[in-house]
Amino acid sequence: MWLIVGLGNPGSQYQHNRHNIGFMAVDEIIRRHNLSELKKKFQAFVSEGTIGGEKVLVMKPQTFMNLSGQSVQAAAAFYKIPLENVIVFHDELDLVSGKIRTKFAGGAAGHNGLRSIDDHLGQDYWRVRLGIGHPGDKGQVTGHVLGDFAKGDKIWLEKLLEAIADNADRLVKKDMDGFMSKVAQALQPPRPPAVIPAKAGIHGTGDKIDSRLRGNDKEVEKEK
Repeated sequence: MWLIVGLGNPGSQYQHNRHNIGFMAVDEIIRRHNLSELKKKFQAFVSEGTIGGEKVLVMKPQTFMNLSGQSVQAAAAFYKIPLENVIVFHDELDLVSGKIRTKFAGGAAGHNGLRSIDDHLGQDYWRVRLGIGHPGDKGQVTGHVLGDFAKGDKIWLEKLLEAIADNADRLVKKDMDGFMSKVAQALQPPRPPAVIPAKAGIHGTGDKIDSRLRGNDKEVEKEK
């Protein structure tokens, strides 16, 4: 069994915050894979079902970000889920907006949600880092993280969330490289149509081309 966790803060006032992109990601996974309706358990909203033939419990802790580990530890212990089968989606300041990286273990890098999980479970679990960009000034970080996504972010954000949900089966098969590759491909801008050069021997000008198009037998006869 797998435990898939999205990090965020509960409450409608935080719903569209950059800090809540983890919630957004698991919401799309639940919707796309027709998992069960959310119910309250382990101080969280949880949903169950299967993805890629694997049983999953998808979780949105409702303890606020800095206490997320309480919910994750309770669920992992109840279902006896090994740490290597825990995947946590979270916002990442050190990645530009729209970029995604997977990582196994490591430190919290100042992220309060990860720090809480580390404190309760240790560090040996998977993280899916979702880039929200850095405001450039350390003093603006809190406002940036707890601010809503801008209107201009809508296009890439929707594509990112859809691609994550479309390829979630790769995560539970531990194909992390394939997951990142497929998501990256989905975010690439469409290529312009190829320009096919005209074939030699069909070029012409003026009345000669027009006469061919009109089926002018006399003009064709002259050319012979």
